[in-house]
Amino acid sequence: MTELFSLAALISLLTLTLLEIVLGIDNVIFISILASRLPEASRDKVRSIGLALALILRIILLLFITEIAKLTTPLFTFLDHGFSWRDFIMMGGGLFLIAKSTTEIHNKLEGEEHEGAAGNKSSFIGAVIQIAILDLVFSIDSVITAIGLAQHVEIMITSVVIAVFIMFFTAKSVSNFIEKHPTLKILALSFLLMVGLVLFVEGFGVHVEKGFVYTAMAFSILVELLNMRFRTKKKPNPVKLHNTLPE
Repeated sequence: MTELFSLAALISLLTLTLLEIVLGIDNVIFISILASRLPEASRDKVRSIGLALALILRIILLLFITEIAKLTTPLFTFLDHGFSWRDFIMMGGGLFLIAKSTTEIHNKLEGEEHEGAAGNKSSFIGAVIQIAILDLVFSIDSVITAIGLAQHVEIMITSVVIAVFIMFFTAKSVSNFIEKHPTLKILALSFLLMVGLVLFVEGFGVHVEKGFVYTAMAFSILVELLNMRFRTKKKPNPVKLHNTLPE
């Protein structure tokens, strides 16, 4: 028990919590984009349900940590790669994320008329089901990462709870910010498309360093924020424009 309050345990908790927050970014973006397709009154509710599902699934999976560890055991070998249940889950989740992101980008680029004609507004139950599917995939990935970094289930659960609560308090702000800036929404969807591709290829045993993926995304967001700042400064000031007009 004393090991849980040691310096090593504290460092492990901080490291794992930070990693869980980073891994949860794509989850928050996905929930935010799905919520934006619902009526205003339902958005907060679906965001809360999505993050609650993420927390519950992660805790349940951690409580069955021995069984989860078995998901990485190869079932058969093909082309020198041993395929496990985790691989199939990653491939399935990756394909789902690729298909969903591609559809969303297509609808966004086609414009509001196309979205309306295609029945753009998602149903509440449909959004919750899609969130649950992705929560399961992200949760398994998150839990397997936690198993490799921490020795105690208590530390893993604590880090997951802290990370999800931070995501809960920031999800609405992230969602509103993405919805307010169309270019950021396209960037976020492109990010989800890239994450889906990474999940899919990892199912074939091709390891992709997630640090590179998130660093590239952070750089892209920084560039877009600078562009937004530049565009804001370039907009003509209505007061100054009025003062320069001839009487």
